[in-house]
Amino acid sequence: MSIVPAVTARPERLWAALLAATLLNLPLGSVYSFSVFLRPIELELAIPRSALSLVFGMATVGFTVGSVGAAYVFRIASAPVLIFVSALVAAGGIGIAATAADLVQLLIGYGVVFGTGGGVAYILLQQGVNMLVRRRQGLVNGYIVSLYPLGAMIATPAFHWCNEAFGWRSTMAGLAVVLVGCGAVAALLARHGGARLTVAAGTPAAPAALGLTFFKLSATFFLAACAGLMVLSQAREIVAAYGGAAALAVGATTGITGAIALARVSGGWLVDRFAVGQVMCGAHGLALCGGVLLTAFPSPATAVVGLGMVGMGYGFVSGSTAGGIGIYWRPADFGRIAGRTYIAWCAAAVTLPVLAGYLFDLTRGYGAAVVIAGIGNLAGMALALTLPRRGWRDRA
Repeated sequence: MSIVPAVTARPERLWAALLAATLLNLPLGSVYSFSVFLRPIELELAIPRSALSLVFGMATVGFTVGSVGAAYVFRIASAPVLIFVSALVAAGGIGIAATAADLVQLLIGYGVVFGTGGGVAYILLQQGVNMLVRRRQGLVNGYIVSLYPLGAMIATPAFHWCNEAFGWRSTMAGLAVVLVGCGAVAALLARHGGARLTVAAGTPAAPAALGLTFFKLSATFFLAACAGLMVLSQAREIVAAYGGAAALAVGATTGITGAIALARVSGGWLVDRFAVGQVMCGAHGLALCGGVLLTAFPSPATAVVGLGMVGMGYGFVSGSTAGGIGIYWRPADFGRIAGRTYIAWCAAAVTLPVLAGYLFDLTRGYGAAVVIAGIGNLAGMALALTLPRRGWRDRA
């Protein structure tokens, strides 16, 4: 009689996978703080501001490429190994940027290498968590997508102080060290938590098609991100254009970033309780009200409130998009679907925010851009209501 060895179940500790995602995504979220480096780099390397804006744009593209490509490395190695390698790649990109002597080196280091490594790490961490989570998928994914703006809130004042005390090169070098350290700890936590990226061998699982739901979800996300990223990237200048003092503009920018982070968590929490389309429709409606307020009653105070409403609308949609992916598709498909959804985020980053800057150069104001954002929010409301009410668990 043959003896079949017992199979020891892998321990699953969701808290460890979530902590891993937190530790690495917070410093990766510093990408939103790139504006802190603009002036010192501009002064030292004599690179014009318009050219430096390409560095952040390239980082956005790199993040998207990394997000889409992450699914293709799931089976190459274990989750802990891949997480640490992606953190090393991101840190290497920052190291290249820290030694940059010209724009090309900044584009390669910060834009291509750091952006791509960060995008891969982001999806790896999301996938690892979603393979373990059994309930409240919306809340969990809303929390994960909130970590980038939270990281920016921490990084912005820290980078500003470090730039003043030690210079921008030392600041970037310090960030590279933090990324290596956080990547190592995140990898250990992922291993302790039993994080995995694929289903067990032999488990039947038909590949999920993108389908119409994917394109509706991505389009709704895109319309919200156009307005939201315009606010994230130019809130300070928009408040100033409406007559706000410098202190108000800076304070508003920080507050709006925090509000977006909170809205991302809340958006995920809401889709655990209400239909994804309902949450997204309400979020677009909130952003639309903010745009109407600012258009009808232009002033520094309404600029702060209106931009906050637009930003929070984007945050709610961002959180409900991540939560919606967990509802509409199985955990094994999460990383692949999420990575492709971020193509919409990348497209949004290079459309309305860029157009808003162009329109400001023409009109010396942001009124036209706010109106365009409002039209997009109105379209987003209509599109959101066409999303399915049920997910894969309801169809199982």
